[in-house]
Amino acid sequence: MFTGLIEEVGQVGWMRREGGIAKLAIKGQRTTSSLAIGDSIAVNGSCLTVTRTAHALFEADLSEETLARTTLGELQAGDPVNLERPCRPTDRLGGHFVTGHIDRVGTIREIRKTGGMWWFSIAYPETLRVLLVEKGSVAVDGISLTVAGLDDRSFGVAIIPRTYHDTTLGRKVAGQRVNLEADLLGKYVVRYLEGLGPLMGKVTLTESRLRDLGFA
Repeated sequence: MFTGLIEEVGQVGWMRREGGIAKLAIKGQRTTSSLAIGDSIAVNGSCLTVTRTAHALFEADLSEETLARTTLGELQAGDPVNLERPCRPTDRLGGHFVTGHIDRVGTIREIRKTGGMWWFSIAYPETLRVLLVEKGSVAVDGISLTVAGLDDRSFGVAIIPRTYHDTTLGRKVAGQRVNLEADLLGKYVVRYLEGLGPLMGKVTLTESRLRDLGFA
């Protein structure tokens, strides 16, 4: 389990294919110093298992599922990546519950500076619509953010200078794809309501329906 508070921006050392998997090597400092084989670490929001460690570097295997459902397969040597180690039971939860299991990939539609902040508009797949709530949480490349604007095709997030400069967001441009993970609590709400379908008749999960039920 993660919080979406990025500890460090690492750098891709290399990516290579071996059979049905890809091997990804990441260079870092703070996050890599304490890693051991078998540990979990979130790379751009995707939870990976450490398979090898060296000085200021770790390797992880990417399955076909991970390559298909995330942007990790698009990484190249030198690319920056967001890194976060799992939270401990005694840690303060400064962001929100992030599992590291990517739901879908979105596309940055617009980046504009407004005042002392940056506004990102991100297009999302239709399947995520019911899981996004204005003022709710969403993880973008592993970063815990608040949905500040929402329509049927995209959501907006306001990025403060610290987040912009201390994550990969400061290096993004419009058109780039990003990993999206919806709020875990919202997923359970949707699943619960779907389970009530046989008892209550077909439940159409719209934003207005969730609001009527007290969930939005």
